[in-house]
Amino acid sequence: MEVVDLVKRYGAKTAVDGLSLTVETGSITAILGPNGAGKSTTLEICEGYRRADGGRVRVLGRDPIADRRELAPRVGVMLQAGGAWSAAHADEMLRYVASLYAHPLPVRALMERLGLGSCGRTPYRRLSGGEQQRLGLAMAVVGRPELVFLDEPTAGLDPQSRRSTWELVEQLVADGVTVVLTTHYLEEAERLASWVHVIDRGRLLTSGTPHQLTSAGAKGTLSFRARPGLALDGLARGLPKGYLVETEPPGCYRILGAMTPQILAAVTAWCADLGVMPEGLAVERHSLEDVFLELTGRELRA
Repeated sequence: MEVVDLVKRYGAKTAVDGLSLTVETGSITAILGPNGAGKSTTLEICEGYRRADGGRVRVLGRDPIADRRELAPRVGVMLQAGGAWSAAHADEMLRYVASLYAHPLPVRALMERLGLGSCGRTPYRRLSGGEQQRLGLAMAVVGRPELVFLDEPTAGLDPQSRRSTWELVEQLVADGVTVVLTTHYLEEAERLASWVHVIDRGRLLTSGTPHQLTSAGAKGTLSFRARPGLALDGLARGLPKGYLVETEPPGCYRILGAMTPQILAAVTAWCADLGVMPEGLAVERHSLEDVFLELTGRELRA
């Protein structure tokens, strides 16, 4: 999938402002951004639900508007909300969607996997928010799509249901499906995504693998506990310039800077020279949430 210089305006407001990004085939790509960043608008244009005001979009090599009939059997879409008839039973709705495809997944097995087995005869409007969310996911993947768009796929789900959803998404990719998702759970993006795009105010801020984004220029922390009052001058001299050594409260030691095997070795060697056993030694790295907040200065919200 390719998005080039995408623009979308709503009156005087520019929701997407010259956005360019790519999605590699067979990957899980996460698009992250604060509320109002343009994530859902971008996905709706790629899904063929909205027309762009500028730029170019190609989905599986096709135009999502002009080639919608050709793309429909090949693309699955999970909307943030809705997508099902309010009076339809859950299993009726999923069986109907499955009937539109040549080789759908087994409906009953899919419902059981997503924890919907006990509510098959429940009308959609009477399903809980989490059940509606899981049914939306089932409707998006039942047709064995080549590409699936998931807009906040685990919003409102309990931890067990979230984990089941993660496992299903990972299985889709193992089967060769390309997944594009938005999520406000940053640990979800960090676990699932092979590539992340961070956008804000309709523009791309950065892209990379979760490891690249959390490692590039990011400071980490090495912490341990030991007897209070250790002389820190020797440790500071053994570390490269720019590293900070803290001890607060007494007996809790922290080294701030880019964490490498060499830094860990220098700290443990210093402890050994003093005859000190560091307790609770831990290395904490920059998280994707840290990177996000540094880039946008705002919390990620649904």
